[in-house]
Amino acid sequence: MTTLAGFTVLVVLVGLERLAELVVSNRNAAWSLAHGGRETGRGHYPVMVVLHTGLLVGALVEAWVRRPDVPAVLAWSMLALVLASQGLRWWCIATLGRRWNTRVIVVPGLAPVRSGPYRVFSHPNYVAVVVEGVALPLVHAAWLTAVVFTLANAVLLTVRIRVENAALRTLPSYDAGTVRA
Repeated sequence: MTTLAGFTVLVVLVGLERLAELVVSNRNAAWSLAHGGRETGRGHYPVMVVLHTGLLVGALVEAWVRRPDVPAVLAWSMLALVLASQGLRWWCIATLGRRWNTRVIVVPGLAPVRSGPYRVFSHPNYVAVVVEGVALPLVHAAWLTAVVFTLANAVLLTVRIRVENAALRTLPSYDAGTVRA
């Protein structure tokens, strides 16, 4: 994975995974809306799309322009983190089932999810995003992309988590001390 070609393939595969997520997300969002779901936080969504696209493009551009020497230990350890973050992300998707999507849509009357990774973290999908945002660029020593994405993502997640928590508080069974979704 220390080759530029191998890194390019990895980023393309992550991009294809994102497209698969969008297919699942759109299907699930339609289900949620058809079941009375209410969407909040639309304003930050385009920023999120641009930021996540920028991660992929930025990592590739930086790697191809800088062509850094990549220590094998860095490449392989970061690849392991990328794969772990993908596993966590799909565990979140499987746990939330039809309720998972890339938007903030709450279906009234459905209890918050407290199983799977939501037993451990309030927002496990964002843990996956943070880890991947650092690790993916670092597979090929794209330090600048990792830093810029991480800082911008921290700002975005501050907004996003506030929006999600506010939406979850509309659920009758919401308990701030125990909700994990």
